[in-house]
Amino acid sequence: MTTGSGALRRVTAVRYVEPLRSGGSVPGVVEADDLGTYVIKFTGSAQGRKALVAEIIVGELARRLGLRVPELVLVDFDPAVAAAEPHQEVQDLLHASAGLNLGMDYLPGAADVAPDGVDALDVDPVEAARIIWLDAFTANVDRTTHSPNLMAWPTSGHRRPRLWLIDHGAALVFHHRWDTATEAALRAYDFRHHVLGARRPDMAAADAEFAPRVTARLLREVVSAVPDAWLVDEPGFASAAEVRDAYVGHLTARARDSARWLPKEWFR
Repeated sequence: MTTGSGALRRVTAVRYVEPLRSGGSVPGVVEADDLGTYVIKFTGSAQGRKALVAEIIVGELARRLGLRVPELVLVDFDPAVAAAEPHQEVQDLLHASAGLNLGMDYLPGAADVAPDGVDALDVDPVEAARIIWLDAFTANVDRTTHSPNLMAWPTSGHRRPRLWLIDHGAALVFHHRWDTATEAALRAYDFRHHVLGARRPDMAAADAEFAPRVTARLLREVVSAVPDAWLVDEPGFASAAEVRDAYVGHLTARARDSARWLPKEWFR
């Protein structure tokens, strides 16, 4: 496991609370040895370890850009802590996921945002533009009007629940085809159905704020948070370090030429 400046905290699951069946990956709620409660995403799920790599890179980048993302941690998971789970398909998933997995801080009282519930959120055009910029930059195909992947969490001092970003496993689509990643780096992305597109986002302002901040140095820090075990054995690469360099190189090139991929119809 890496131990760079971007390293995530590491905890051990001590109790399996319940599975969550709202998504196809069947994450679970666990309690850990730091007394925290986490939603854990498993390496044995159908989406595989690349979904967890995307969760870390996009989630940690979003956090450094000032967007709200629940804390991510690495979770050591022993299927024995879930011996009482009665469903065989869940047990199969848990046993296929023994070892290191990814956890997201459980937000008590938070609720998934329904496709028709966005208007009730405390989100203005500036924040909407920042979120859309992140999704366009990371080629996130899964924050749409049909699948918002947002949570609303009541926060003291705010009239409405505040918006938190979750579920970035479908982002970074280029890493499923590294041989076409260079071409994909400058490809325009269609975000006409983005869940926040109706907020009249000021994309020019978001680009002016974020693009200069997404440097190779920042990206190396973010990518360093991904465990080596989730990067090794990637076809075409000799080591985890080479895969990290590929992520940094691709995203750095994309940040340098944002005019090529930003949704131009949203520029004022």
